[in-house]
Amino acid sequence: MKLDLGCGLKKQEGHVGVDSLSLPGVDIVADLRVAPWPWPDNSADRVFSAHFVEHLTAAERITFFNEVWRVLKPGCEAEVITPDWSHASAYGDPTHQWPPMSHWYLVYLNKDWRDKNTPHVPYTCDFTSRYSFSLDDSMREQPMEAKRYAVEHNINSARDLQAVLTKRG
Repeated sequence: MKLDLGCGLKKQEGHVGVDSLSLPGVDIVADLRVAPWPWPDNSADRVFSAHFVEHLTAAERITFFNEVWRVLKPGCEAEVITPDWSHASAYGDPTHQWPPMSHWYLVYLNKDWRDKNTPHVPYTCDFTSRYSFSLDDSMREQPMEAKRYAVEHNINSARDLQAVLTKRG
């Protein structure tokens, strides 16, 4: 089973579309802000979520990642795409919640890191992760070195943060 969480009108092909609204392409209407979700432990082969997590409050984000971990099979991946904190698109939609998403959130999803640095945080998930950025259209013609510098130092260079989480355990 492959899940597209918060799919809206853009469900990924071959996935079960899940959203809180009954829209064309939505297969299951569910409130992903609260646990437990309607799938058993270790039942999903893949999770995809694009431009959904930034609409959740901080507490709802914790629930989201804990539930993604619970329903994913060990070793399987979740791909999560959000606006990067440094791009105006992270702030432009009034329905986005604070704080905007930074690649730093990924360290909190790793149990070993949490045990050493923030044992009080209420995560139960345990992921390894990798990430990349999609670039703003204004960066398209820039040389690679200029792109790398811009992503690290300039606003409105990295448009979306693309994270891939792999379930440990």
